[in-house]
Amino acid sequence: MPIVTTKYKRPPFFYLNGHFETVIPSISRKIEGVVYQRERIDTPDDDFLDIDWIKSKNKRLLVISHGLEGSSQRHYVVGMAKLFNQNGWDILAWNNRTCGGEMNRQKILYHHGASYDLRTVIDHVNTHNDYQEISIVGISMGGGQTLRYLGEHSDFPIPSNLKKAVAISAPCSLIESVKTLNLKVNVVYSNKFLSRLKMKIKQKAAQFPEIDITGIDDMKTLKEFDDRYSGPIHGFKGAKEFYEFCDPFPFIQHIQVPVLLLNALNDPLLQGDCYPYALAEAMPNLFLETPKRGGHVGFIMPGTEFAYSETRALEFLSE
Repeated sequence: MPIVTTKYKRPPFFYLNGHFETVIPSISRKIEGVVYQRERIDTPDDDFLDIDWIKSKNKRLLVISHGLEGSSQRHYVVGMAKLFNQNGWDILAWNNRTCGGEMNRQKILYHHGASYDLRTVIDHVNTHNDYQEISIVGISMGGGQTLRYLGEHSDFPIPSNLKKAVAISAPCSLIESVKTLNLKVNVVYSNKFLSRLKMKIKQKAAQFPEIDITGIDDMKTLKEFDDRYSGPIHGFKGAKEFYEFCDPFPFIQHIQVPVLLLNALNDPLLQGDCYPYALAEAMPNLFLETPKRGGHVGFIMPGTEFAYSETRALEFLSE
């Protein structure tokens, strides 16, 4: 499939580069008028997930997966939810474990490879509802989870009413994406993620005293954190093995439904195989769109409420 020619032109003039395009919406963007109804569902390992609905008796459902340390309340989720609901879709925005406002029960938290929780959400939808069509939008980490979920169909068949998906600012190669967080220019992002994850491990240690948090505040990098906590807590020796497991790249070639991948070339958190041009050229169902601008989960357009990523997702999933 040829690479998709983007229609995204530029953000407002004062968004000077990819960092501005990433940070400004994250801090200042507000979407009004979205009201969720929360449901708590059980997971197969005796944990829970909080899922947030907008039900308007539509026959199409959009499932939205958020990014690292995000939630259903993040601007990029709420904006997507509002636009799609205005255009005839019901909405389900799910929160990864620990991201819905309450600490989960099990020792594990969540990670880029937690496609099993997305599967629990989709299975719950089809058990208790009768949607003719389901589509998924995954943003950042949620995009990686989505790609992995769709590529696991030989082991876990996806339901027949799941028609399409969109992945936005997705770390298609987690191994390549993680390297960007070691760059000095990206220290703001790595410090933000590290600070929030440290807080969660401290909360988790209160539940499970065997988790040793001695010296946790002295950790300076996400790799240190993942070597000591993220990897071992989820059953891996350390960060390297953890990243290799969570990497969605090996699963992309196995996806069978149509997928739009929207990754900006000036995204400060993506590089290398996060832009899978060869795969897109070989796969008739992978539509790769790589605008020059957009940043990470930015894609802001002048004078409009909705981001280009949101209007583009609606266009693709409504075709």
